[in-house]
Amino acid sequence: MTSGSTLQRVAVFGATGSIGASALDVIARHPQRLQASVLAAGSQVDALLDLCRRHRPRHAVIAREELYPALRDGLRARGLDTRAHAGMAALDQLASGDACDTVVAAIVGAAGLSSTLAAARAGKRLLLANKESLVLAGELMTRAADAAGADIIPIDSEHNAIFQCLRSRQAKDDVRRIVLTASGGPFRGRRRADLADVTPEQAVAHPKWSMGPKISVDSATLMNKGLELIEAHHLFALSGERLGVLVHPQSLVHSLVEFVDGSTLAQLGLPDMRTALAVGLGWPDRIDSGVAGLDLLAQGRLDFEAPDTDAFPCLRLACEALDTGGTAPAILNAANEVAVSAFLQGKIRFLSIPALVEDALAALPAAPADSLEALLEADARARRITETTIAGRAARA
Repeated sequence: MTSGSTLQRVAVFGATGSIGASALDVIARHPQRLQASVLAAGSQVDALLDLCRRHRPRHAVIAREELYPALRDGLRARGLDTRAHAGMAALDQLASGDACDTVVAAIVGAAGLSSTLAAARAGKRLLLANKESLVLAGELMTRAADAAGADIIPIDSEHNAIFQCLRSRQAKDDVRRIVLTASGGPFRGRRRADLADVTPEQAVAHPKWSMGPKISVDSATLMNKGLELIEAHHLFALSGERLGVLVHPQSLVHSLVEFVDGSTLAQLGLPDMRTALAVGLGWPDRIDSGVAGLDLLAQGRLDFEAPDTDAFPCLRLACEALDTGGTAPAILNAANEVAVSAFLQGKIRFLSIPALVEDALAALPAAPADSLEALLEADARARRITETTIAGRAARA
C-alpha cells in the first residue's frame, strides 16, 4: 500500500498480547491510513472489550466459544456496534473474507496456524509473528502465499531485519549467508550445570524484550532461535548450512545478510517490536512507529559471541530437525510447547525441556510433510508422547 491510497483495514489476531499492543499502537498513529477492523483474543474477554472501546473495530473474536455471551453482552453494555464472534472457524472466516486487507498473525502456538493459512490463501498482506505457522507448515504456507499473491512480511525482529536488507522475503542468488542474532536470554554465559534449578520466574525475565511467558522461555532455552532458523529456511529459501546464529546481548543488530561479493548488510534499531510492525503495515513506505532512533554513541559497544549449544541444546535440536525436514520440525515444535507449558506449571525442571524434545524426536521418525493433515497428526503424536513422558516422571517422583 502506498501513500495516498485507501484505508488499510487490519485484523489483529492476538490483540491482547504484547505484539498486539504494539500493532495497535502503530495503527493508532495513522488514523488516515490504518484501521483496526478486527480484534481477536484467546480468553481475555475484559481486555478485549477494553481494546474494542478504544479502537472501535467492526468485529471482535474470542477463541473460546463458551465466552461468546460475555463478549456479546460486554459490547452491548458499552454501547459498541462491534460484532461479536467466537471460535477458531470465525477467525478463519474473518481472515479470509472482506473484513480486512491485512492480518497481524500473533496468536501463539499451533492454534494460530489455521487462521494464518486462511489469510495466506486469501491473498492478504500477512504480518507474520506466529512462528509455528512456518515451523509446522512452512512449505504449505509459502506455497499458498505464492499461489494467491499474498505478501508475507515477517514481524520477528530478526526476520524483519533480513526482509529489510533484501527488500523482500525472497533471497537472491547473490546471498551467501544469513546470520540471525540472539540476545542470549536471561541465562547467557551460564554453564549447563548452573541451569538445573532455575525457576519459571527467572526464565521469563528477558533482559531486552517484553514478551509472553512461552516465548520468553523459548528465548531462555534458545529454542526461539532454532525455530527462527527453520522459519528463515522457509521465508528466504535457504538451506540450513547457509543460516547461522550469533549471540548479541545488546539486541541492536537484529540480523545480517552476507553477499557473495563479501559485503554484509545489517539492520540495527532499538529492541521495540513497533519498528518491525511499522515496516509491515507501511511497506513499501516507511511510516512513524513511535520508536526513537538509535544513538550508537550512547550504546557504547556491540558484542558478539558463538551460542553455547551444550548449555542450550534446544538450538542444536532445532538445527537437526531443520536438516531432517519433513515432519521433524512439527515434532520439535509440539514437544517443546508441551514441555514449556509443564515447566511454567512447575511440573518439570528447566533442563527437562530439551530432554523431552530430544526424546520425542527420537521416538517419532520424520515422515513427508506433504499435507496439513500429516503435519497435524505429527503434532498430535508428539504432544501425546511428551505428555505421557511427563506423567510417567511425575508418577515415579
